[in-house]
Amino acid sequence: MRTMKEKTRRDLTLTVLFVIFAAILLQVANVKFDSYQKQVLSLMAIYGIMAVSLNLVNGITGVFSLGHAGFILLGAYTSALLTIPPEQKAMIFIIEPAHPLIANLHTDFFTATIVAGLVSALGAFIIGFPVLRLSGDYLAIASLGFSEVLRILALNLQSITNGSLGLKGIPNYTNIWWSWGWLLVTVLFVVSLVKSSYGRALLAIRENPIAAEAMGINVFKHTLLSFVISAFFAGVSGSLYAHWLTTIDPRITTFGPVLTYYVLIMVVLGGLGSVSGSIIGAILFAFLMEWLRMFEQPFTLFGRQYPAIQGMRMLVLSVLFVVTMIVWKRGLFGRAEITWDGIIKLLKKFRRSGSK
Repeated sequence: MRTMKEKTRRDLTLTVLFVIFAAILLQVANVKFDSYQKQVLSLMAIYGIMAVSLNLVNGITGVFSLGHAGFILLGAYTSALLTIPPEQKAMIFIIEPAHPLIANLHTDFFTATIVAGLVSALGAFIIGFPVLRLSGDYLAIASLGFSEVLRILALNLQSITNGSLGLKGIPNYTNIWWSWGWLLVTVLFVVSLVKSSYGRALLAIRENPIAAEAMGINVFKHTLLSFVISAFFAGVSGSLYAHWLTTIDPRITTFGPVLTYYVLIMVVLGGLGSVSGSIIGAILFAFLMEWLRMFEQPFTLFGRQYPAIQGMRMLVLSVLFVVTMIVWKRGLFGRAEITWDGIIKLLKKFRRSGSK
């Protein structure tokens, strides 16, 4: 029988080998793929960070928040304002000059991403005090309202966000290494958190907050900290997203409720409460969103020609999502995780069935 120490050492070794193998695959993709395929690959990782960070609040802590797009917006604008050179800001802000506080700010991408995460975390801390005293539907509506307030502010703070014109010419820093590297950091942090005593307190809050409080867990403090950590990684994903898009504006389809619903679909599709499920859900969502574009161009199906139908992509995606929810009511993974024990058992099962 393996001791716990041996099992931990085995899991650590396999995880390191897996990360090295994944890095080799990414390097091959970086060399072989064209620019469009590399963009999609980076988007999968960015969606993965968004999904894992939302899952920390919605799936692991059991707090139903719909304000994730607001934190992503904060991170996107903060990092973009820090990486756009001052000379370029002077050209972008044509209706009203950039505010003196931001006009000459400039730093590297890594620092901008960290600052973006911290600004989003600060926003979550400020909004969390009143909002997290609510629960259920009230909390969801309040967090959604907060997200919309931020978007409207971005639309009207002309000297800071350039209003409806948005920020253009953002340096295209996000590549495969930045996006997948930050996804690795996010997953390692969240998984370590869930396995700690703090994570077990979050799981207890999810199952029954009244019982958790009776056991001596400070529900509000733990929930607020989970909210802040989730917002930090949402801000990081916002920074990566802004430097992937290279143009951002406060339209409802860019950083509005639509983005929140997209991330929610990824989390629910993978399994609410499962970190590995969130990543799989995000990868599937990014792949389907690009693959289904063929339905918005003239296409052939069963030998018959069909004209381009705008919005067909979302219709097909919605149908697939409904079918998935009917077949797998708790998502593809439910609350289960992909573990080395599970993979080894599966391989042994295939080996036994192959030898028969």
